[in-house]
Amino acid sequence: MIAELGETQMQIGIDSFAAAYDDASLAVSASDRLRNLVEQIEFADQVGLDVFGIGEHHRRDYLDSAPAVILGAAAARTHRIRLTSAVTVLSSADPVRVFQNFATLDLLSQGRAEMVVGRGSFIDSFPLFGFKLEDYDSLFAEKLDLLLKIRENEHVHWSGKHRAALTGQGVYPRPVQNPFPIWLGVGGTPQSFARAGALGLPLMVAIIGGETRRFRPLIDLYRETGKRFGHSPDRMRVGVHALGYVARTTQERVRSVMTCACWSNGGDLSRCGNSATGTSAHSTN
Repeated sequence: MIAELGETQMQIGIDSFAAAYDDASLAVSASDRLRNLVEQIEFADQVGLDVFGIGEHHRRDYLDSAPAVILGAAAARTHRIRLTSAVTVLSSADPVRVFQNFATLDLLSQGRAEMVVGRGSFIDSFPLFGFKLEDYDSLFAEKLDLLLKIRENEHVHWSGKHRAALTGQGVYPRPVQNPFPIWLGVGGTPQSFARAGALGLPLMVAIIGGETRRFRPLIDLYRETGKRFGHSPDRMRVGVHALGYVARTTQERVRSVMTCACWSNGGDLSRCGNSATGTSAHSTN
């Protein structure tokens, strides 16, 4: 993860999907893998990385179905690094519970938590939690609206189509940070970039493949929309999540890339192992 917060400041970090495989693409103990992941987050904090993100998936190949729990374990063993989701699949989640989980993480980490919310790149969570794919767009729009209202108000009045109404109930605990940082995770659709701009939310662009430069017109659309809706430029931060490869030597890195390419062609990126990580960049320019 790489993050630019101004003209001269850039943050660098890592996103992990907690793949249930080691660097040799062999299945490992789920318990050992998660303990090792928390140790990796601790090490990232020690060496000076700025942020560590945990994804959310609901399939056998990944162990990150409860990212806030993993990040909570890491919060107790770190001191400076920021801890975020990458991404929270908001469409199939309860915004009240999502906010409570990450507010609790913010308290445990003493103000180092944030979240990236999106629709996700897999659909496993929809049937798992009883949602219909035909409601894909309306679910996300409605739940994002509720999540932002919870962030703004301790007592919430809200009604929608996909969830029971809130009639002034309090949502607790409240986080250390006010406002709590919520990024909007997007893929490649112009509507998603425009939505983030209209809401004045920081943008996290997931670049799964292809050339980075092809996203520039969409980022321009995001900033132009934000300006049109009256949001100040310092709110319009941009992040980029993309694949990265980490190894002790160049030779090991090349070998890792080739292994990942082979599995990628077979449609199973989880077998790239732990050396395949996510990166992101945030910008206010």
